[in-house]
Amino acid sequence: MFEDQLAAVQELLDSDPEFKGLHDRHGELKEKIANTPVTSINQLEVEKMKKEKLRIKDRLAKILTEFTSGR
Repeated sequence: MFEDQLAAVQELLDSDPEFKGLHDRHGELKEKIANTPVTSINQLEVEKMKKEKLRIKDRLAKILTEFTSGR
């Protein structure tokens, strides 16, 4: 995620608690989604996690864009 801006991401991870928290949560969701077999019973739960992960990625992208454009 954001491989072309690794230096900026690392700087934000070190200095912005919101960014770090969102980044950590995104990683948790990514792992949980990957390790959860999709069955008819938990399909809704998996879809909710995917939507949350996408919302977090959008917020991370916004923070990163604001950070890099302010330099």
